[in-house]
Amino acid sequence: MAKKSKHEKGAGSTPATVQLEKAGVPFKTYEYEHSNDHMDDGYGVEAAKKLGFDEHQVFKTLMADTGSERVVGVVPVSGHMDLKALAAAVGAKKAAMADPKVAMRESGYVVGGISPLGQRTRHKTVLDQSAMQFDEILLSGGKRGFSIGIDPHDLLKVLDAVAAPIGTW
Repeated sequence: MAKKSKHEKGAGSTPATVQLEKAGVPFKTYEYEHSNDHMDDGYGVEAAKKLGFDEHQVFKTLMADTGSERVVGVVPVSGHMDLKALAAAVGAKKAAMADPKVAMRESGYVVGGISPLGQRTRHKTVLDQSAMQFDEILLSGGKRGFSIGIDPHDLLKVLDAVAAPIGTW
């Protein structure tokens, strides 16, 4: 059963929520019971289904390596990240998916719970431009079964991120 709540200080506190609180950015928290059953579709699709949101409105956080740095792409769970477009958005020639162990170490989160917010190491971040059509998008709050609802404009500001067409369907 999904649980939705207005965020209260300390409730579901993760580095992601701490960053938003410090920045004074409004957000909502959503919790659901994570299950490893039927994970063929991925963690983000599980979140969308259990929370009752369209898969285009729920976003996953992926880390890529450009050869000179690692960057974060945030794309809808309904699609994939276009690595060539991500590289172009950060001024790199190419990008490849980062090793999951590196992503976990640098973000401070586990796979399936990686948030673009509150990461251990700050990275350039690119949000797929499709997010801009929504008043609220959902993304990982820093652990499996915990999502944050946020205005995509606020997300761009707090992360000093850019929006670009990096998603494919």
